[in-house]
Amino acid sequence: MSYKILIADDEAEIRDVLHLYLEKDGYEVYEAADGIQAMEVLQKEKIDLAILDIMMPGIDGYRVLRNIREDNNIPVIILSAQSSDSAKILGLDLGADDYITKPFVPLEAVARVNSNIRRFYQLGTKGSGQEFVRELVVRDLRLDLESCMLYRAEAVIELTSVEFKIMKLFMENPGKVFTKQQIFEQGWEEEYMISDNNVMVCISKLRSKLDTEDREYIRTIRGLGYRLEKE
Repeated sequence: MSYKILIADDEAEIRDVLHLYLEKDGYEVYEAADGIQAMEVLQKEKIDLAILDIMMPGIDGYRVLRNIREDNNIPVIILSAQSSDSAKILGLDLGADDYITKPFVPLEAVARVNSNIRRFYQLGTKGSGQEFVRELVVRDLRLDLESCMLYRAEAVIELTSVEFKIMKLFMENPGKVFTKQQIFEQGWEEEYMISDNNVMVCISKLRSKLDTEDREYIRTIRGLGYRLEKE
């Protein structure tokens, strides 16, 4: 199967380079020079993953991302010259699955695309000779492994693909402490870099979705990592 990738960036050189590398890797690539064109492509084609620049004319990448998340959970990678933590947090908080800072190495971008495609479209695959577990339940949380949906009682808690992988890790092992490296390698399926703060941002997002005034779900274990509370 040839996955369809959208590259939305107002810099033609970036589109050309990514197009070349992704096409070489077997993807069907679509381009958009601004947010309006990106929206048009998304309406006409069944895009499997979108790469969105933030600062585009017409409609910026954040607005395109918001529009995608209204009715679609495809992987979205933000591509931006903004390297600040606040910019990354905003992109991830709006539902992006990954964030690449310009300038970047094309092969790294392709690796991120491959990782997100593999993570999203192979979720719920049955292991050879193993019974497939359909859902995980911890406290009042229920994670449906077939639909990739998280529920508290009957209310849906929206998750990105990375958040789903991390919650799956936690809910398979309630009460167990996981290091940042273990969480990163589970959620992003890449080698952990010690300076990477994606885990901290993702845990913060999960807490904002899960925690209530009288209930905390993910506990920080100082100097060790994080665990999902069993009770």
